[in-house]
Amino acid sequence: MARDYYELLGVSRSADKEEIKKSFRRLARKYHPDVNKDPGAEDTFKEINRAYEVLSEPEMRERYDRFGEAGVSGGGGAGGFQDFGDMGGFADIFESFFGGFAGGGPQAQGGGGQRRRNGPMRGDDLRLDLKLDFREAIFGGEKEIRISHLESCTTCSGSGAKSGSRPKTCGTCNGQGQVRRATRTPFGSFTQVAACPTCDGSGQVIEDKCEVCAGKGQRQETKKLKISIPGGVDNGTRLRVSGEGDAGMRSGPPGDLYVYLFVNEDALFQRDGLNILSNFKISYLQAILGAKVAVETVDGPEEVTILPGTQPNTVINLEGKGVPRLGNPVNRGNHLLTVAIEIPKTVSAEERELLEKLATLRGDRVGKGGIEGFFGKVFGQ
Repeated sequence: MARDYYELLGVSRSADKEEIKKSFRRLARKYHPDVNKDPGAEDTFKEINRAYEVLSEPEMRERYDRFGEAGVSGGGGAGGFQDFGDMGGFADIFESFFGGFAGGGPQAQGGGGQRRRNGPMRGDDLRLDLKLDFREAIFGGEKEIRISHLESCTTCSGSGAKSGSRPKTCGTCNGQGQVRRATRTPFGSFTQVAACPTCDGSGQVIEDKCEVCAGKGQRQETKKLKISIPGGVDNGTRLRVSGEGDAGMRSGPPGDLYVYLFVNEDALFQRDGLNILSNFKISYLQAILGAKVAVETVDGPEEVTILPGTQPNTVINLEGKGVPRLGNPVNRGNHLLTVAIEIPKTVSAEERELLEKLATLRGDRVGKGGIEGFFGKVFGQ
């Protein structure tokens, strides 16, 4: 999976253009092939360039935030995707990476090394894997999902303190959230900085805890959400549902929910990029004489014309009956139908008599049990 572009540049998702440029220049100098001869430096330099190319351009950055990697590469290309807005009020689109989002990413910690944690903190991002039927992935639609996430406690308004009371400044660290300890060694004195063990780095202690959330300020809740799946998604497509991750601490913003899509296999159809593949059978008489046959497509039954003398493995192309292009559903691939011809294992006496007459007219020599050889000569099997 491709690495997260924000992670590559070492910036938060809320970073402004100037911060992104500054980080890019620093990393570019570090990994430029003319400067850094370490193995892998050139590949890292290319990844950094790609990340900056996307995040420095507002429209591409917006698509990346919504679609992930799928929004800025592959079939869509630059300018190839439309803005899906808020996806029906719940979700906005999003590339597969697998791995947890615990910790909320760079934006949760802010930056700057050891930092006091008594200010607002962004909530953690969450991940949900969602399976889709083949046709759901092709045409999209609305799906209802259930998620379990942390929500701010409504009883204490997220403070963790009992109604009528407030958190107090930690006496151990004097509200700094950090404690320092000096250690003497033969090489000199060293000062270690660590999160305050009394307040766990928050700078505050709660003496009268909220009975509902036990002083945590948050509660685990399960809720239902409706998200819109755009047509044309595939395995690994990632959707971002803004603000539906865990609630932030101390009035911090909530994290996001990332939904990873997986498409179930279908008994009739296979997918090859924007094309759909399937097989269908016709009788030997239909192959010889031609016919009009109803075949199954993702849009429903479709009548196709079988030309006289159609051979096995002939491919019939139904234009515009394939997969919609992600972000541009009017533009669809094709449905490629591969013809298989059924050769009967047994025939009636009347059929055999007619076939033997046909064989005689063609000059084919067939004997008892030799009709199969006749079919082989007719269809090249």
